[in-house]
Amino acid sequence: MALTKTQKGKILNDLKEKVEKQKAIVFAAITGLKVKDLSSLRKLMRSKDCELKVAKKTLISKAFQGKKIEFDVKKLEGEVALGFGYKDEVLPFKTIYDFAKDHENLKILGGIMGVEVLDKSKALEFGQMPTRDELLTRLMANILRGGLRNLVYALSQINK
Repeated sequence: MALTKTQKGKILNDLKEKVEKQKAIVFAAITGLKVKDLSSLRKLMRSKDCELKVAKKTLISKAFQGKKIEFDVKKLEGEVALGFGYKDEVLPFKTIYDFAKDHENLKILGGIMGVEVLDKSKALEFGQMPTRDELLTRLMANILRGGLRNLVYALSQINK
């Protein structure tokens, strides 16, 4: 069923609002992805302070008009979903990348970080990176291990 002009207007306004407040956007092909899998991905994205939106390419193009982002959505293949990241730039890429490992019909096509357009290979690189929280956890573990190492070294020097 075709969307009415009012429905398209609401979708466009919603997309414009999301584009304004995003830190990162992932473009993913969802052609052939089952509805239940798409719903699972939406829930997973929401649980990680991200959001997944599916829209027609013409509406996505209009949402980017007037922004500093130069991107031609119509070059993307198939049905397109947008994964928005509002707090962590890497998290939407990582979430979709990890989900796509078990769902062959989901493919990362590219992305946007801030106002920089990312090609497919760069978007996949971000998908393979650890998240901000994972990096902070690793950093804290190294700091704590280093502190213990120094303490043991100091105690051994005192003992000598």
